[in-house]
Amino acid sequence: MREVTKVYDSGTVALERASLKIGRGEFVFLVGPTGCGKSTCIRLLLKELEASAGDILIAGKKLGDISRDRVPYLRRNIGVVFQDYKLLPNRTVYDNVAYSLQVIGESRQEIRRKVPDILRLVGLSTKLHSYPDELSGGEQQRVSMARAFVNHPPLLLADEPTGNLDPETSIGIMQLIYRINRTGTTVVVATHDSEMVDKMRRRVIELREGHIIRDELSGLYRPDESTTEFAVRLRGEMGVGPEGHPN
Repeated sequence: MREVTKVYDSGTVALERASLKIGRGEFVFLVGPTGCGKSTCIRLLLKELEASAGDILIAGKKLGDISRDRVPYLRRNIGVVFQDYKLLPNRTVYDNVAYSLQVIGESRQEIRRKVPDILRLVGLSTKLHSYPDELSGGEQQRVSMARAFVNHPPLLLADEPTGNLDPETSIGIMQLIYRINRTGTTVVVATHDSEMVDKMRRRVIELREGHIIRDELSGLYRPDESTTEFAVRLRGEMGVGPEGHPN
């Protein structure tokens, strides 16, 4: 992002002259209070919104130069995980994940190969024929993640992925996102989950009233917060050493 400003039709300034650069393979948290601009950043990267000023580039391409009919091709390279899952209620787990491959023209043979593989990765290999209303919240979020990552996109965006989940389930979801990042995928997570941010000690970009006020390579949710018992436990489960780096 280069000097990006977003002003909504209502006159609300969601972002003001925001500049940041995220490298390939990075894991970045966007943090800050409700209305600070986190979700706006996600939507701008997806080209759901257009910037009012400034430039947004993904893999060297200016999003402002991409015509509307080319947006679906951009999104083939971006996986998205939502807080509310956005699953198709009348489709099975298998079909929900397969759908994201069908819309990009993947062959039936490739779909039959890729869908079971990704469901094994997220721990849902026994739920292929289940429907969303038969799953727990954590399982539904795992389906959402499988759908987002089945095509192995170079960029994964997650908007409050643990927002509706209990702490125990949140651990598993963040472990999965961590594993996806370890494959080389760039990960950007917008979140209010302070304990997860404190535990993982990845790059933290803090927004407030549309401005980037902090950008730390190995940060906490708030600079003065200490690690909690919850964070220590999760650190051990994910194999992260005492300095916050993977073992």
